[in-house]
Amino acid sequence: MSERKPKVVVVGSFMMDLVIKAERRPQKGETLIGQQFGMFGGGKGNNQAIAAARLGGDVTMVGRMGSDSFGDTLMEALVEEGVEVGYIVRDAEAGTGVASPVIDADGDNSIIIVPRANMRLSAADVERAATAISESDVLLLQLEVPVSASQRAAEIAKSSGTKVILNPAPARDLPDRFLSQVDMLTPNQVETAYLSGVKVSDSESAERAARVLLDKGVSAVILTLGDSGVLLFKRGASTRMPAYKVDVVDTTAAGDAFCGALAIGLARGEALEDAVAFANAAGALAVTALGAAPSMPTATQVSEFLAS
Repeated sequence: MSERKPKVVVVGSFMMDLVIKAERRPQKGETLIGQQFGMFGGGKGNNQAIAAARLGGDVTMVGRMGSDSFGDTLMEALVEEGVEVGYIVRDAEAGTGVASPVIDADGDNSIIIVPRANMRLSAADVERAATAISESDVLLLQLEVPVSASQRAAEIAKSSGTKVILNPAPARDLPDRFLSQVDMLTPNQVETAYLSGVKVSDSESAERAARVLLDKGVSAVILTLGDSGVLLFKRGASTRMPAYKVDVVDTTAAGDAFCGALAIGLARGEALEDAVAFANAAGALAVTALGAAPSMPTATQVSEFLAS
């Protein structure tokens, strides 16, 4: 008998990423000649679903994309990855989301997104996937879709004992009622400061910010700090995990690889600290390749990386 796969539902976004690599970002009024261009599948929801699928999950995706060629390409890629696409709505009125990342010589990115169909995801769209959410081990959310849709998904999950991970990006105002339904919150420094009102500049300020978020009902805050690693905060305890040293090509979607891996670790029943360590390795591997979806690592790649 085959072993049961960990079940993850991702409610989130789809983007077609038009990626430019250049020595630096242009100044106001300046035109630069770039070194490299690529068109890749992206969007936080799309990336996280692919990450979770490549890491061995039984993954279902809920979202909206346009009835256009970008949507066709993204759908084909999800099917190839083994992601369940039956709850994805093809929108005839709004096109598939697009993003324009600029990657500099250090691999750091600046991104402009135009959500388009993503922002038409409704609570009713989520309701149609209620059974899938209720039967999953983990629900994974982000904020490139309407907060009302993500909040409804969290309500369904909490009523059935499904763990809820929220990657609060891009930073947006969130009602405390929503945060109280979140088990694991995975913000970066900017998002942590936005949600807590505390600027994060060192370990002490990070802990103050985490306490604010824990007081809103979140069970754990997992603060991602890029090349400074990860800080995990639970009530009465904190753990720092250093970043892995890797050759950085493109930091786009490193956080998505982290979240997808975290969902898989928790869905497998791992302790939170072990799931975070696994996610930390997946995030490190993601920065070694250009493009969002293409950089999501496989289970074999993460295992070999940890072993080395």
